[in-house]
Amino acid sequence: MAFASQRDIRHALDWGSLAPLRLRSRLAAQGVYAGSHKSARRGSGIEFGGHREYAPGDDLRWLDRRSLLRHDRLLVRQFETETDRALRLVVDATGSMAYRGAKAPGAKLAFAALVAAALGRVSLGNGDPVGLAFIGGRSATPVPVSSGREAFERVLGALESIEPGGEARADVAMLDRALGALSRSARRGSVVVVLSDLLDLPEIAADRISAIAMRGRTVIVVRVLDPDEETLPFDGAVRLKSMEGEFVVETDPAATRDGYVAALDALRARWDAALVRRGGSLVLASTADDPVRVVRAILAAAR
Repeated sequence: MAFASQRDIRHALDWGSLAPLRLRSRLAAQGVYAGSHKSARRGSGIEFGGHREYAPGDDLRWLDRRSLLRHDRLLVRQFETETDRALRLVVDATGSMAYRGAKAPGAKLAFAALVAAALGRVSLGNGDPVGLAFIGGRSATPVPVSSGREAFERVLGALESIEPGGEARADVAMLDRALGALSRSARRGSVVVVLSDLLDLPEIAADRISAIAMRGRTVIVVRVLDPDEETLPFDGAVRLKSMEGEFVVETDPAATRDGYVAALDALRARWDAALVRRGGSLVLASTADDPVRVVRAILAAAR
């Protein structure tokens, strides 16, 4: 359960020192050595992989012109050795992601947005298309997979305008709305990066998200926590209110800290096991971390 005292609850996203997103994401991307991989575009692979229907925007070099005479329709030749390298970003924008403790430079959602924007910039710079979806959130605008400078502007605009909201545990369909289209459309070789605190997602979330790794797709879940949520550092009796739902807990952290940390570790282990079982990866991040380190860790997991 993500938590906050009454005075800490915010209705708008607290960017703190993580804004402006355009500048911060550019600096983070510049600090990352992205390495190299095969292009997202299909080309002259070694092994012919059959035909598919022509779609506007396909490279005309791979058009089978004879198909128009034989089948009265245009077909495109495909090659099995090269795969799609589209980056599909999924950002948790539910209420719990609004939390910002005293040691954090910004809210969890702001940090997740910064990492997502930097990843998008690196991926587009490598010639790979990028798409964006949100779990919950107010003013959430999904961005379809696309390439080029305009694609980054759309991703940036969606991240800058998002406001935290929604209870994923109470509305399981919220998860399906974010993941349904992605599960159907992401092709072999796609890299799916989910940024979330994992704290208030429904029980089925680990299996639903890790299942995306089927059919040759890479799934990386980035757990983003505030430093307060990692160690429960408060002293004396405190009153904690959930940022999703109406749960209120009055406790002495000194007496409950060990149990809390153990429960947090058990949740991490459950997600790690679900992902590893299907070839996915879990990356741990704190909002106090250097975003460059986090982006590098995600790129390393993708490779």
